[in-house]
Amino acid sequence: MIWRNIASNFLTLLIVLMVAGAAAIAWAKREFSGPGPSEVAQCVQISPGASLNAVSNQLASQGAISHAYIFRAGADYMGKARDLKFGSFLVPPGASMEQIVDTVTAGGPSTCGTEVLIRVGVRENSVLLRDMNPETGAYEEMARFDPATEERPEEIAQAEAKADVRLSLVMAEGVTSWQVVEALRAAEFLTGEVSEIPAEGSLAPDSYQLQKGADRNAILADMARRQQAILSEAWENRPFGLPYDNPQEALIMASIVEKETGVADERPQVASVFVNRLRQGMRLQTDPTVIYGITGGQGILDRGIRRSELNARTPYNTYQIDGLPPTPIANPGRAAIRAALNPDETEYLFFVADGTGGHAFSRTLEEHNAAVARWRAIEANQGLPTDSPVQTDQ
Repeated sequence: MIWRNIASNFLTLLIVLMVAGAAAIAWAKREFSGPGPSEVAQCVQISPGASLNAVSNQLASQGAISHAYIFRAGADYMGKARDLKFGSFLVPPGASMEQIVDTVTAGGPSTCGTEVLIRVGVRENSVLLRDMNPETGAYEEMARFDPATEERPEEIAQAEAKADVRLSLVMAEGVTSWQVVEALRAAEFLTGEVSEIPAEGSLAPDSYQLQKGADRNAILADMARRQQAILSEAWENRPFGLPYDNPQEALIMASIVEKETGVADERPQVASVFVNRLRQGMRLQTDPTVIYGITGGQGILDRGIRRSELNARTPYNTYQIDGLPPTPIANPGRAAIRAALNPDETEYLFFVADGTGGHAFSRTLEEHNAAVARWRAIEANQGLPTDSPVQTDQ
């Protein structure tokens, strides 16, 4: 009888323990998968070689998770306990531990923390120091300088020395290869000497994540690979009958389109004007090619084109030569390449600025002269010089 009571009590205790264990597991699962305790976004920084134990304790101290042990157990259960990636990662408000595990083990570029951003722009290059505000999820500028004319601020030098700083380069559409190389040369955390400027047009305008000690030539090679892939895809999908003998000629046209308009929707129309002119044997008569012939892509021309420069017969003066110039005049972006290889079907042969930031397009010289007169009146009302040449003016 006594053994029966002992067995019954033991069985009852076992059932209680099993129920309690099941309840504890269910609770732990809810804690792991349910909303987290943080009411604001947080920037989680993972140091190189950091352990899961250290990261879980860090997250708990930040208030991003409620239990360090459950975080570790959940990461182990997901098979990601050894997959921590170095970097700085933005964790949104209320993120679950499961979501945080996915974030800190997925890899990829850092999404928050301190960033040194190199901007390669058409008019100038600049270096910015930015820091993520976790509450807004937006970067706030802390410092900036122009490496061509200013000393590097101490706070930017200190930021570049940090192990967890994010280093990026943003290359604008329409910059020249010389401008890109100058920006890379000014980045003191990079290595390798660039002995030759890459071919004009061969670099893809895009955002690039950089690493300390990376070779400048390797970065340029990556830019060139991306541009080649974009051009090859667009060339393979081009319609029949375009006046280009090879992809390089399409790239030259794309660079002209890129420099002629900053309005994205206009690019196919601008391309149609130049394609129509090539088909009819008309000269392109476009100012940006003349300017490139003057500057060689090294800087900008902060003045109007002189009449003597328009009259000079040079390889890039499309007022004087037939067809395309010998090379691209900038590095065109994907949209300009697409426009050059997929121009609108129009009868336009001329265009001129219309005062809105865009252009007025015309089929005949008579229509174009009227549009030019309207633009000259706008220039006069705004106090702008009116002796500069007009795009595709006969």
